[in-house]
Amino acid sequence: MNSLYLKNGFRFVLLVMVQGLIFNHINLFNYINPFVYILFIILFPVRKNIAPFLILSFLLGLSVDFFSDSGGIHAAASTFIAFIRLPYLNFILGRSDFDYLLFHFGGLPLSKAILYLSGLTFIHHLIVFSLEYFSLNEFSIILSKTLYTGLFTIFLSIVALLLFSKRR
Repeated sequence: MNSLYLKNGFRFVLLVMVQGLIFNHINLFNYINPFVYILFIILFPVRKNIAPFLILSFLLGLSVDFFSDSGGIHAAASTFIAFIRLPYLNFILGRSDFDYLLFHFGGLPLSKAILYLSGLTFIHHLIVFSLEYFSLNEFSIILSKTLYTGLFTIFLSIVALLLFSKRR
């Protein structure tokens, strides 16, 4: 259990540093900026006690906000996807209850893993860009940035998962 805390602590720090030092400076076509730090939320072990996870997700988003100078939009989006993660996972798996202790992302079938990753990514990005622009006049920009940045984030997340996951 202690190694689980170390592993997730290391993942938290690594993703915040990589997001702040590398990915915040990627700005393809002045339009696409990937947010791979949400992998922490996606890969975090599922537990019935959600309060510590919500606090960690808020701190994750707040840490990215400090690097991005974005005023709390990442904290809000991260906390929201952490809150809906379990019901969304229940919806994808088609069960109202599953074994929390044995669940891990690598154990999902590929189609459900991509659906899980994509759904949470697009929800996160929609919240981030909605709060960033905060205007219905910019709705088309919000949707297009959500789509393109989301697709790029999903691509980078899948590459990172393939590179850094254990082969079984």
